[in-house]
Amino acid sequence: MTLANNPASGGPRPSAAELSNAASSFRLRMSVIGCEADVALDRTRDRHGRTVHPNAAETARAHRDKAAVEAYRTHLAPHAEALLDVARLALDELPPAQHLAGWQAVLDALHASTAEIRRILERPAVSGSEDERAQHAALWPHLTVWADHGYIPSNLADQRDGGQHQRSPLTDEERQMWTEMAVTAQRRGALELIESWYAADGQPITLAYLVDADESIVVALRGDPGAPGWQVIGHYEHEYEAGKDLPAPVPPGVLRPNLSRHNRPAPAPEIPLLDLLRDVVEGRSAGDASNALLGAVQRGYAAGPMVRLQELVETSAQFAGALETVRGRQVAGRLSALGRQIEFLTQEVQEAAEDLGATVAVLPPHRTPVLRVRPRPAVDTSPPVPPPLAGRPVRHR
Repeated sequence: MTLANNPASGGPRPSAAELSNAASSFRLRMSVIGCEADVALDRTRDRHGRTVHPNAAETARAHRDKAAVEAYRTHLAPHAEALLDVARLALDELPPAQHLAGWQAVLDALHASTAEIRRILERPAVSGSEDERAQHAALWPHLTVWADHGYIPSNLADQRDGGQHQRSPLTDEERQMWTEMAVTAQRRGALELIESWYAADGQPITLAYLVDADESIVVALRGDPGAPGWQVIGHYEHEYEAGKDLPAPVPPGVLRPNLSRHNRPAPAPEIPLLDLLRDVVEGRSAGDASNALLGAVQRGYAAGPMVRLQELVETSAQFAGALETVRGRQVAGRLSALGRQIEFLTQEVQEAAEDLGATVAVLPPHRTPVLRVRPRPAVDTSPPVPPPLAGRPVRHR
């Protein structure tokens, strides 16, 4: 039940800022809970990521679920429905944009999760019982929906203050003059990009330093600075002044919409690259070095470091392309080419490792180890007499 619909509250309806702050406080608390749970779960795994203490892992998750329920009761339960109502009103007032349909779907999902949370909390189980633990576990997915996506209704509530409009727009003549100056500066390399965001209408805004002689001024660009057609929509002495005048940023998008910070899959077992290097250094046979190399290029669930590197580069290429800018697509092409090179190198390493293992050889015995700690003489013995210098007679008493 929200404060707005609770006749017993008797207080004024919370402002949009208060509702937004309540959601922000819940997300911050959930972030802390998530970090603490990650630390506790790490203690239940071995050095390769395998869970070796399942009972302790179950206890850590139960503690996490209970803390999340308490955080929801404290910060968000009195305000969740009111925040969604304000967010829907703000969404209806925004100019048409490509992202609004996705935001509407997020609000619908949050509304459904809020209803399910309220339904479960209205029938509390006995404190400390297995039923309560099961209730908390059932609530966790719905609480993480708010933790992962609550920033969208918060931002919509903030948008109700009119932050989607520029307060002091330039005239057409001023816009054309400053755009020509900025284009000229860009051609000579004197336009340094600072920061970028999207406004509520879905248009990108970029801050840049326009450098002229020994002075620079902050200009705001609308559009992709790497493509023709962008315009200067404002000029300012510093970034703070620009932030007060320009449309407020809306939350940036995500690369993969089905991922959750609070519901990550269990980490796959992996062997660190330093462990593989140690296996080679401490190895005695060609098979030891061959197995280490094969571990680096292993594919599948427990993929090796070289395969993970290729995944990192290729995923970064997808990210760069998803920026939907000219420079982003250029970087995406470079990263895709690097990913193919790593794939080729991985195949070469695998073939070399198999050839090394086929040598069926061991290190020759003359490669003897060197003692790191030399034996020390006993305390009550005198040090050995050094040998005489060559070419000089030995003195006798």
